[in-house]
Amino acid sequence: MALQAGIVGLPNVGKSTLFNALTSAKALAANYPFATKDPNIGMITVPDVRIDKLTALVSPQKTIPTTVEIVDIAGLIKGASKGEGLGNQFLANIREVDAIAHVVRCFDDDNVIHVDGSIDPVRDKEIIDTELILKDLETVEKRLDKLKKQAKGGNKDDVKLVEIAQSLLQHLEDENPARTFPVDDLSSGLLKELMLLTAKPILYVCNVDENSVLNGNEHTKRFKEAVKDENAEVILISAGIEADIVELDDPEERMEFVKEMGLEEPGVNRVIFACYSLLNLITYFTVGEKEVRAWTVIKDSTAPQAAGVIHTDFEKGFIRAEVIGYDDYITHGSESAVKDAGKLSIEGKEYIVKDGDIMHFRFNV
Repeated sequence: MALQAGIVGLPNVGKSTLFNALTSAKALAANYPFATKDPNIGMITVPDVRIDKLTALVSPQKTIPTTVEIVDIAGLIKGASKGEGLGNQFLANIREVDAIAHVVRCFDDDNVIHVDGSIDPVRDKEIIDTELILKDLETVEKRLDKLKKQAKGGNKDDVKLVEIAQSLLQHLEDENPARTFPVDDLSSGLLKELMLLTAKPILYVCNVDENSVLNGNEHTKRFKEAVKDENAEVILISAGIEADIVELDDPEERMEFVKEMGLEEPGVNRVIFACYSLLNLITYFTVGEKEVRAWTVIKDSTAPQAAGVIHTDFEKGFIRAEVIGYDDYITHGSESAVKDAGKLSIEGKEYIVKDGDIMHFRFNV
């Protein structure tokens, strides 16, 4: 299954409006809590100027960009860890995604109800954090009980795992997310096995009013101060503006509207890039007259693993990869010119794929 980023937050903060703008999938966006009960999944095209430039050079029959999956998860409320507001279902949905885009409301509008009656993004974030940590505490406590039974056999690794689980439990009890827990090989394996909600990488999306999209407001200033030690990216976006942008079918009209708002690009682009990065993904390209295509791989993938994204037979029968750097291709203008300049390299099974590589695989099955 493809890696997924999940959009989370309290009800009525703009999650579904943002999801619709990201995917044009038209999830239900309504002015009452729990408008979204089941998660909506959207396949989002990743904007990439590099594939446009390669297409302009090659004039292929078709161009296929890369994509990332986004999941719109229904709004959590206080008590979700105990099942309040269909909390168990929502938390299970979060467990299934690989990264989190946490949307917080940073705009005032009496016409849009807030589930807690006032606008306070720091409080809202803490509510979500608390619910996720409470669920993680429950998970770690259950695992710790099993580990203690295993450790009675005297195995050194089992005894060490008990110590790690106890430290992790204390870390969570101190209201710290699992993603900030120090890890080594043994603890990393335990965290992966536990699939803790707060271990997932996170991005914060501040949904602001139209006038605050460039410089923020008092809500965003307070929020940024509150998360400054988390080493997490914070993006300002106006879901309302993004909704207006996607209503325009013509790309030139869209860009004209974006520039009129004082923006360099649609805010959703920044959210997509950030989610792509959170998921630890990079892009490589295959280039030919029939097709220019972007492929997604996990960072630090080897050449055979990258080949396997195209077809499993490519990985099984991998012989070598012919690799051209993106900048070299753009500079010289064609594969033959790159070869003449001596810029095409032949790489084996140990080669680590770089973002932007243009690759051609030789294989035998």
